[in-house]
Amino acid sequence: MGGCFSRSKIPQGKIDGHTRSERTNTQQNHQQYHHHHHHHHQQQQQQQQQQQQQHQRQQIVVQQQKPNAQVGPHQRYNNSQSPSAPSQVKPIGPKPRLAIAAPPPDTILGKPFENIRSHYTLGKELGRGQFGITYMCTENSTGQTYACKSILKRKLVSKSDKEDIKREIQILQHLSGQPNIVEFKGVYEDRQSVHVVMELCAGGELFDRIIAQGHYSERAAAGIFRQIVKVVHICHFMGVLHRDLKPENFLLSCKDEGAMLKATDFGLSVFIEEGKVYRDVVGSAYYVAPEVLRRSYGKEIDIWSAGIMLYILLSGVPPFWAETERGIFDAVLNGDLDFASDPWPSISSSAKDLIRKMLNPDPKKRITPAEVLEHPWMREGGDASDKPIDSAVLSRMKQFRAMNKLKKLALKVIAQNMSEEEIKGLKAMFTNMDTDNSGSITYDELKRGLAQLGSKLTEAEVKQLMEAADVDGNGTIDYTEFVTATMHRHKLETDENLLKAFRFENHGTPMSPFVSLLGLFGVPNGVIHGFRHLMLTT
Repeated sequence: MGGCFSRSKIPQGKIDGHTRSERTNTQQNHQQYHHHHHHHHQQQQQQQQQQQQQHQRQQIVVQQQKPNAQVGPHQRYNNSQSPSAPSQVKPIGPKPRLAIAAPPPDTILGKPFENIRSHYTLGKELGRGQFGITYMCTENSTGQTYACKSILKRKLVSKSDKEDIKREIQILQHLSGQPNIVEFKGVYEDRQSVHVVMELCAGGELFDRIIAQGHYSERAAAGIFRQIVKVVHICHFMGVLHRDLKPENFLLSCKDEGAMLKATDFGLSVFIEEGKVYRDVVGSAYYVAPEVLRRSYGKEIDIWSAGIMLYILLSGVPPFWAETERGIFDAVLNGDLDFASDPWPSISSSAKDLIRKMLNPDPKKRITPAEVLEHPWMREGGDASDKPIDSAVLSRMKQFRAMNKLKKLALKVIAQNMSEEEIKGLKAMFTNMDTDNSGSITYDELKRGLAQLGSKLTEAEVKQLMEAADVDGNGTIDYTEFVTATMHRHKLETDENLLKAFRFENHGTPMSPFVSLLGLFGVPNGVIHGFRHLMLTT
């Protein structure tokens, strides 16, 4: 893929707020209706003339017509995704037409299964998430490269999981074609997976690009941030609340210097319902708005998250930072912004003014996306200086970025190395320790759980374990971190590549990822081996 190019020839182009396929589908339905209505009288005459002849075949006709009854509007995923879906007005003629294939009973999208490999060749793996894997793929007819997010249906356990995936696809399709938003190409479903094909953003993650460039200024940060705020503006204008704005969800369209920034993940996004107060706590700790923690919020939360991103873009670290997730939440609720530490004394007052307005704890007084874009610091040729920002900012950004990469590595190791049988046992242990069923283990829960298992570790040693196992630094151990921390050593020895990845010399013996991590965090060997022995023998 050489250089950047536009992929505006997306089948679902926007026309007056509707997709082309939606319009086509509506026209088809109208045409079908008038066609059937026009011939309805003639069909009735034919029925009367052939009534005697059909008497003996009646049972067969009924059986042949049954599949049609299964194809109802409630089973269609989306008009724009199902142009061949039958019209609701369907008079029964004397001879039944061939039945339209009914969607399989286990469908997520409500349309017949389709083999993605008829249209695309799947290539190398690009990344893994909670529900599936993203691959590079090539369109067979054009040779064009795209990204394909393959979601494993067996991982969509609950009804809400399935609804979330459907909604994510609907939102991606709805926003496609807008600047700074990844373009949707198509969606396919087979027996195992749902495959979402979208624009390939080959330029990598935002922070990686900033760190690699090495030279950085307020003006460069303003250019990046303008694109982030445009995403918020477009989402809200088109009736979408993002709810999970963070740097990891933005990729660059290609490797070129002036590559466009694209929002790629809408997994927590919802359609805005006017007057609705949202109450579910979602998002990532560093970026979450105070009103989310109070369980009463609206679209203003996206501006807060964007304001956090601007603070990180200019300083390398989030404004609300603590040893524990609870500590981060307390800091968010207190809302005390640090503009005294480096590099803030050398950052323009205009930039700090914008951050204060975006991080106003009162959502009603918080600046809007349109107002952010009009702010003097944001305007091209405005207040943002071209003077280089202190290189320590890039160092801090690199450390912050590395922490998130470590979490992804843990997920990959788990996926490759643990059988479902082993995970089942660890899940039971995790559930027993997680006494309040919050989905994560606190320091107190870990201490109590270890004591029940007969641990003789001191408080300081438990704290060291907690900090080492808590890969993302949010103050609790989630299920991923717990499984990673208690992974069986012998499983690693079956995979040569992973052995190489995690070979930390300890008298020539390869160690598990958790032991390697603990070593990196400076936890004493006695504590490490005691904890591993305890976990693997109970």
